[in-house]
Amino acid sequence: MINAQLAAKSHPHHQTIVNISKKVACGGTDLVIIGGPCTVESTEQMETVAQTLAAGPIQALRGGVYKPRTSPYAFQGMGEEGLEILARVRSRHDIPVVTEVMSISQIELIAAHTDMLQVGSRNMQNFDLLKALGQAGKPILLKRGLAATIEEFVMAAEYILSHGNPDVILCERGIRSFDNYTRNVLDLGAVAALKQITHLPVIVDPSHAVGKRELVAPVTRAAVACGADGLIIECHPEPEKSVSDARQALSLEDMVNLVHSLKPVAAAVGRNISETIGAGLKSAPVCLVA
Repeated sequence: MINAQLAAKSHPHHQTIVNISKKVACGGTDLVIIGGPCTVESTEQMETVAQTLAAGPIQALRGGVYKPRTSPYAFQGMGEEGLEILARVRSRHDIPVVTEVMSISQIELIAAHTDMLQVGSRNMQNFDLLKALGQAGKPILLKRGLAATIEEFVMAAEYILSHGNPDVILCERGIRSFDNYTRNVLDLGAVAALKQITHLPVIVDPSHAVGKRELVAPVTRAAVACGADGLIIECHPEPEKSVSDARQALSLEDMVNLVHSLKPVAAAVGRNISETIGAGLKSAPVCLVA
């Protein structure tokens, strides 16, 4: 039994709803779909992404500005300039944004420019960072570590919860295996287990799980079918030119087509994909999530 006092589900219908913004929530109603590039590269790039995905419909944008890279010589992100781009796009298109935080010193600045802070897989057990995020005042998207057990994952969330932040979303993004055909192994069994063990919303990152764009769509549909509360998917105006993770990024057209293809899958398991509630867009009726 996992010794999680705050993350553990107290009864079968115990489910936390995390408000990412005033108009977008995860865990209680519609599926939440977050899309965008691995890395913020320019204002023009993010404007194109926002304009296309808002009609997708995608409910939130992602874009890295501080990038944890395996090689110290790889592009590390635009930093504060990237945050300012995200903030302008967020305001202009009335759509929430999420980006990764890597250190305690970045929390205040990122929180001032975005709606949700992401903890990447490499920092899942950075306990000082998790403690500090308990005081961040913003929702936290916590990704599973590269080789973390389900218990380690839940207890990492417990650190954030126990330091005062109730708004945590868990993200399954695949774990390391002996097989290198896919980038990682997407553990959909963990998604089902986490939905039983915890009351926290659980979303899936199929892009980092499989690492190949042609495999993203089928595993995305499987994630919805097995009970995920949402998805975070990489896409780019020109995927082959992406400065990071080009091989796994979808084109914006493919991203929009994928979202529309999820609607019958979502309906089959009692879920709904709502229209984005943004500038110039109408909201679809809200329906309860099973």
